[in-house]
Amino acid sequence: MQFTAQQIGSLLNGSVDGNPEVTVNKLGKIEDAEEGALSFLANPKYEQFLYDTKASAVIINESFIPTAPVNTTLIRVKDAYSAFSVLLETYNSFKLNKVGIEEPSFIHPSAKIGKDVYIGAFAYIGANAVVGDNSKIYPQVYLGDNAELGSESTLFSGVKIYADCKIGNKVVVHSGTVIGSDGFGFAPQADGTYTKVSQIGNVIIEDEVEIGSNTSIDCATMGSTVIRKGVKLDNLVQIAHNVEIGSNTVIAAQTGISGSTKIGEHSVIGGQVGIVGHITLAKGTQIQAKSGINHSITEEGKRWAGAPATAYTSHMRSQVIVNRLPELERRLHELEKKLLEQTNKNG
Repeated sequence: MQFTAQQIGSLLNGSVDGNPEVTVNKLGKIEDAEEGALSFLANPKYEQFLYDTKASAVIINESFIPTAPVNTTLIRVKDAYSAFSVLLETYNSFKLNKVGIEEPSFIHPSAKIGKDVYIGAFAYIGANAVVGDNSKIYPQVYLGDNAELGSESTLFSGVKIYADCKIGNKVVVHSGTVIGSDGFGFAPQADGTYTKVSQIGNVIIEDEVEIGSNTSIDCATMGSTVIRKGVKLDNLVQIAHNVEIGSNTVIAAQTGISGSTKIGEHSVIGGQVGIVGHITLAKGTQIQAKSGINHSITEEGKRWAGAPATAYTSHMRSQVIVNRLPELERRLHELEKKLLEQTNKNG
């Protein structure tokens, strides 16, 4: 793909300073971009690289005034960072613009395949499965019997969707993720063994959800595990059976959520957070990384930290005290020593 600075300026509603016919065919960071690359400058800390960059064109804020000669073509826009993100999305759309059914792949005769889909080699589409219009299924994806994938959704290589699970529109699931595997249900027996409890529910993922690689979302024991609209899950997240995650919640890597817990909408959960089962977290809850949540949270919009978690401000005060413990211990030993000396002197 090759574009002129003028074409990019028109796409971004910007203006061009320099050669409007200079062409670019790739994107690059301003500090190490090569000739033919398009870059951007949004953070003033990187201004120094503008004056010797090899990039053929650089997107800048329209208000930016150079303090030295510039050898590259400048594309001026209202917000350079936002404009560059638009270009990244456009570039990604071109790169992932695949259509057609590759061979070998298996599509059950009863499956319903929409218009303009892409199904990669070695993909498996089960009986009565549904694939919506303009969706993309990359190689080695498994879509089980009666599973549904909405329109304009993408399953990257190696994703496994178990039977009966339902995935909405404009959903992205990255490689290695498993949706609909059995929940962790085992009944203890009198002899100390465990009997498996069959997991007969499914997973429902609503529209505009993005799920990182190697994440596991377990099916419900009965009913559904539900990921609401707009949720964003990082890599390596574990969602247990019958969990419900509220809309527009974001969860960072290595977090584990135990069964039947309900998380309110617009929550923010840091990495390596552990959440026990059968509790409820209020709308807008924010949890610091490495925290452990062992009780329900009923107040909306509050921040929590620690293991077990406490209110964020209380936790930070506690950390100040913990950091002072070595000094306090030293002073305590000195006081004990002086007290012993005084006792011996008086005795």
